[in-house]
Amino acid sequence: MFTPMANNITPKLRTIGWKEIVDLPDLGIYDVPAKVDTGARTSVLHCSHIRLVKKGRKQYVEFRPLDDRFGKQTDIYVFPFHSERKVKNSFGQEENRYVISTTLSLFNVSHDIELSLRDRSGMEFPVLLGRSFIRKKFLVDVSRANLSKKKTER
Repeated sequence: MFTPMANNITPKLRTIGWKEIVDLPDLGIYDVPAKVDTGARTSVLHCSHIRLVKKGRKQYVEFRPLDDRFGKQTDIYVFPFHSERKVKNSFGQEENRYVISTTLSLFNVSHDIELSLRDRSGMEFPVLLGRSFIRKKFLVDVSRANLSKKKTER
């Protein structure tokens, strides 16, 4: 009989589907469609008017998340500049993107997340959840969808 050692016990991971509805409470944005993409390393938020601004000695990123195309009208936000990264886009081309650190809620649980900011107006989903976010938190069942909302509606 196999008995796991106390330090080898893996916490039970929640299962998410190939797409989910997420909340971004720091931005005051709720019920946003997100595609789960295990092939992407970085998570992405659709934004417009993305620019780096300096206030005193500190740098910030100014952006407008979502837009009318995704049915959400939002204000312009200013977040502390977290980093700038080279990210390969869906066409395999490298581009520099600003990254913010914020929280994302799934199953009514808040998780820290780093989101790169990019204009995704040509894409179906305004949020993409990449491997860095999914790893060690969730299992992905690609045959199912919107599992987090189904759980919270019960």
